[in-house]
Amino acid sequence: MRSYFIRRFLLIIPTLLGISLISFLIIQLAPGDPALLRLGDATQGISDQALAEEIITQTRAIYGLDQPLHIQYWRWLKRIVTLDFGESLRDHRPISEKLWERIPVSLQLSGLSLLLAYLISIPLGIYSATHQYSFGDKFSTILLFTLYSLPPFWMATMAIVFLGGGDFWDVFPVFGLQTVGAENWPLWERVVDQAWHLILPVTCMTYYTLATLSRYMRASMLEVIRQDYIRTARAKGLSERVVVYRHALRNSLIPIITIMADLLPALIGGSIVIETIFTIPGMGRLSFEAVLNRDYPLIMAVFTLSALLTLVGILVADFLYTVVDPRIGYGKRAA
Repeated sequence: MRSYFIRRFLLIIPTLLGISLISFLIIQLAPGDPALLRLGDATQGISDQALAEEIITQTRAIYGLDQPLHIQYWRWLKRIVTLDFGESLRDHRPISEKLWERIPVSLQLSGLSLLLAYLISIPLGIYSATHQYSFGDKFSTILLFTLYSLPPFWMATMAIVFLGGGDFWDVFPVFGLQTVGAENWPLWERVVDQAWHLILPVTCMTYYTLATLSRYMRASMLEVIRQDYIRTARAKGLSERVVVYRHALRNSLIPIITIMADLLPALIGGSIVIETIFTIPGMGRLSFEAVLNRDYPLIMAVFTLSALLTLVGILVADFLYTVVDPRIGYGKRAA
């Protein structure tokens, strides 16, 4: 099994190269000129067209946009090996600095959201499966399917209107992650203030994932508790609690682990919609601004990090499969 995971880990390298190449080519196919976007209206006030063209040409040369695509990709690839993502085309700042500013914000926001989603959805799915067709199961099913059908941007807008001082109650702040001037407050007041700011965005990011995970957990648990070995465990006189949580739960977690591999990139990817609505300076908002400004180096850096986390998430999921179900093996052990 160790050799299998070593091979899978080494396979990440060519896979990541392929993803980066495809992402680079797709970005280049987008319409518009980054140099013109970078200059903005600066060249419109110049009456001499030759001078304007020269400024655009020099700008393209500064950022290497005048070179062939394979040379641009090779230069970017060499920087990636040394963890140097280059400079942003928009403000000349090192991309690494911008990422390290935004990643902790999205990590805090998405981490809390995923943690709450898993902590609520797994017990809820177990309860619904073990109490099938009961009032609690029917009520939770209707509620969760209703939440699943509501888009996050609509929920965020309604939260601002009803709870954020829109037209009704002014209960929760809806701007940023802290009150202006809170950096001078005592530590405990800053913690409470930030927690208060996180309630609405975290809720809007949690309910959709919660509804999805709980339904997967219910379906998986229903399938497992109908297996022969579960009937055998009950026939041996084991209590229902032992049967459910010791014998059925571990095998029921396999679909949840599979979904976790896809959710892992969201930890630093952030949510474009929620971060934009609540004006949170996270990775989602940064990615959206990078696309609007055709900031090639920043877009490629975000794509690379997301692809790397996706591949790592798949590898972690493969390992967790063997933890929750000892029957799963790889390589020689499976043979």
